[in-house]
Amino acid sequence: MGARKKISAEKRKEALKTMYFAKLRNVPSSPRKMRLVADMIRGMEVNRALGVLKFSSKAASSKVEKLLRSAIANWETKNERKAEDGELYVTKIFVDEGVTLKRMRPAPRGRGYRIRKRSNHVTLFVDSKNTNDKN
Repeated sequence: MGARKKISAEKRKEALKTMYFAKLRNVPSSPRKMRLVADMIRGMEVNRALGVLKFSSKAASSKVEKLLRSAIANWETKNERKAEDGELYVTKIFVDEGVTLKRMRPAPRGRGYRIRKRSNHVTLFVDSKNTNDKN
């Protein structure tokens, strides 16, 4: 690894130590479906977002709810205290495309139709309102 690359990697690692996030990788649903759920809770207060996810009819909402609980636990671990009501917010959430499994389905006249089984990666950042005002 080159010197400049190593320095930028070190800076990135140090920046991540001050952020509170959780990642969910290789979720077997399409990114488009997951983005619908992510858009519902973006910018919301954490307890309200948990309520929205719990009563959502989307299948992806249960995965995002578990991810949000993990991000809250990460915040509590790094700050060594419990999160209070109205303190934490979902600052960023984004969905990236994961690997796509390519399959073939038999079709008429000896042909095959392509099936793409998509997956995605979700990254969720939480932070308190106080630290957002300082930046």
